[in-house]
Amino acid sequence: MFQILIEFQRTIYLAVGAQIKLLSVGGDWLAFMAFLPMGIVFGAAHALTPGHSKAVLATYLAGSDVKVPRGLLVSITLSFTHVMIAVLIAVLSLPLVSIALGSVGRAPLLEDISRGLLGLIGVWMLWRALSHGRHHKHEGEAVGVMAGLIPCPLTLFVMTFAMSRGIPGAGILFAITMMVGVALTLSCVAVLSILFRKRLVDFFAGKPLETISRILEGVAGLALAGVAVWQIMSGS
Repeated sequence: MFQILIEFQRTIYLAVGAQIKLLSVGGDWLAFMAFLPMGIVFGAAHALTPGHSKAVLATYLAGSDVKVPRGLLVSITLSFTHVMIAVLIAVLSLPLVSIALGSVGRAPLLEDISRGLLGLIGVWMLWRALSHGRHHKHEGEAVGVMAGLIPCPLTLFVMTFAMSRGIPGAGILFAITMMVGVALTLSCVAVLSILFRKRLVDFFAGKPLETISRILEGVAGLALAGVAVWQIMSGS
């Protein structure tokens, strides 16, 4: 399955490169606009591959008490940040390249910041579970932003290629369609995580709901902090 996704990505990857090249030569924006919906499919398939903070999103939502609408908002926030940070790196590449960009498609500084912040969120969730702390209104969106600080390497490539051809607008348009696709996949992850939490609560029916919620949040916080530490230690 993973190999199929990789091959599918490669097919669209080459196709978008060819479309940008044709646009730069012939200026046929109509043909490029007709191709843009493929970006949604591309983004959705791309988000199924390892990465994109799916584990972070699922862990946080499984341990929190947010409902489906806010869970969807968190997944959309993560998708927006993940794609747009790559766009910003491409647009501001000259001042940032020596600071944040280590190799093609990666931004080690931003990745380390993201992992460190997520580790702190995990510790905070664990502390709150142990101390009966209260949830803050916008904490979910904050998690989405922090998890999304790791830039999308494929968006970065498309943006860089489009800018090298003198048509940055084409890269931005394709990045937007990709973001929609990524958001669709992450939204599915969010809904499934919340439904899993509800099933788990139902399984422990009869026990104090507050106690179950605190246990779930504590386990999620511990897992989130552990994932962040492991990623920092392994450099992946």
